[in-house]
Amino acid sequence: MFLGEYEHAVDDKGRLAIPAKFRAGLAEGLVLTRGFDQNLLLYPMPVWRELAARINALPITQPSARNLRRLMFAGASDLGLDKQGRIVLPPNLRQYATITSQAVISGMDSFIEIWSAERWQTVLDSFADEAPLLAEHVAAFGI
Repeated sequence: MFLGEYEHAVDDKGRLAIPAKFRAGLAEGLVLTRGFDQNLLLYPMPVWRELAARINALPITQPSARNLRRLMFAGASDLGLDKQGRIVLPPNLRQYATITSQAVISGMDSFIEIWSAERWQTVLDSFADEAPLLAEHVAAFGI
């Protein structure tokens, strides 16, 4: 289970330290790919395999299914942690997410989001305005 948010520096080689409490959940390998909100998504390999199977089951005749495949698979990188618990953010993914010197690692229970620090702050700032509407949506989900 991945919970919490952590801000870490990204070095000149694109290396990003993963919080120590997240590392055990990534021991079997991980996949980094584009997110839906100009962020990055980091999946433990077992979760990625399940997600990939579900995406692959979508009909290729539907344009939205093809676009989802492109978003999730085309830029994906199969990675591992180095001895210091870091991953290398590939240049194409850093550019997509506008990550430069600082990144926020945010636990989403079964996966992790990685954001530029600036974009993450924008997301947090938007919660204040959207909280009442979000509460209504959550209630509609039965939560």
